[in-house]
Amino acid sequence: MTALKNDRFLRALLKQPVDVTPVWMMRQAGRYLPEYRATRAKAGDFMSLCMNPALACEVTLQPLDRYPQLDAAILFSDILTIPDAMGQGLYFESGEGPRFRKVVSSLADVEALPVPDPEQDLGYVMEAVRTIRRELNGRVPLIGFSGSPWTLATYMVEGGSSKDFRKSKAMLYDNPQAMHLLLDKLAQAVTRYLNGQIRAGAQAVQIFDSWGGSLSSAAYLEFSLAYMRKIVDGLIREHEGRRVPVILFTKGGGLWLEAMAESGAEALGLDWTCDIGSARARVGDRVALQGNMDPSVLYANPAAIRAEVARILARYGEGTGHVFNLGHGITPEVDPAHAGAFFEAVHELSAQYHR
Repeated sequence: MTALKNDRFLRALLKQPVDVTPVWMMRQAGRYLPEYRATRAKAGDFMSLCMNPALACEVTLQPLDRYPQLDAAILFSDILTIPDAMGQGLYFESGEGPRFRKVVSSLADVEALPVPDPEQDLGYVMEAVRTIRRELNGRVPLIGFSGSPWTLATYMVEGGSSKDFRKSKAMLYDNPQAMHLLLDKLAQAVTRYLNGQIRAGAQAVQIFDSWGGSLSSAAYLEFSLAYMRKIVDGLIREHEGRRVPVILFTKGGGLWLEAMAESGAEALGLDWTCDIGSARARVGDRVALQGNMDPSVLYANPAAIRAEVARILARYGEGTGHVFNLGHGITPEVDPAHAGAFFEAVHELSAQYHR
C-alpha cells in the first residue's frame, strides 16, 4: 500500500505530536454538496449509490477534492447495511427515511437472524473500501465505520426510525433475553464487518452509537456500551504496520465519558452538548477526543464560524489528542463555502496550540 502523505489524523488519535489539529466532518460526503447530488441522481437512489463501489468512491473523494484542508476520508455507506444483510429488507421511503420490510419482535425472530459474512454478504462495501484506498493513493487516511449494536437494534425492532424507541425499550425491559441475543449477534456482525473493512484498507474505524443517549444510565452501560466494548476487544488493532485506532461516538453520551474511556478505544467522539475542556479533564490521558462544534454553527457567517472554532480550540487547550469535528453530521442546507471556512479556521487557528 502507498505510504501516507498526511497522517496527522491518525497521529492525533494516538495522542502523538501534530503540527495543527486535524479536521474531518461527519457526513462530509453528502447532500450539502452539489457534486454529491449530481452523482446520487446518476445512481438513481441512495442505496444504489451505496452499492456501487465506483460511485461510492467518487462521492467519498468529492469533499477532499473541494477542501484540501481535510485530514481524513470516510467511507461512503450507511449504518443499516448490516441489518439489510441479515435479511431485514432495507428500503427508503420518500420523506420517511429508512424502513425495513421485516421487523424483529420476538426471541424466535432473533434466533433466525444470520450473522453476515463481510465479503460474501457485504462485498460491495469491501470493494468500495479497496477502491477508495487505491484512488486516495496515500493522500489522507480512510475511516471505516459501523452503527453500534444498540443503534442497529432500534431500527430492526422499530422497523425504521423512531422518536421514542417504544418497541425497542419494551423489548429491553420485557424480554431482555431476546434483546441481549440480538445485541450479541449484532456485536459479532459489526466486529466481522469492521475487520473486513480494515483488511480491505480502512486505517481507522468509528462506531456510531446514534441512539445510545436515549437510554437510562444503567441501560446504556448494559445494553450499549457493553457490546461496543465487545466489538473493540475483537477488532484487528494492527494492520499494514500501523495501529488501527477506534473511535466511539455516542450521541448524547456525555454522562458516560469515564466508562467509555475504559472501553479500549483510542478516542471518543463528543456531541455539541459537552464542553470539550471539561471532557478532557474527565478522561485525562486515557483517550483522544473528537468534536465537537454544533453543526448549526455552519449556518452562520464565516466570522462567527471562525469565532466558535477558536473557542473550542481554546477550551481543549495545548497539545495533541484532539481531532476537530462537528458534534454530529453536517446538515443538507449548509452553504459549502461555510464548510470551507470551518476547515480553514481549524488549521489556521490551531497551530498555536502545537508548538
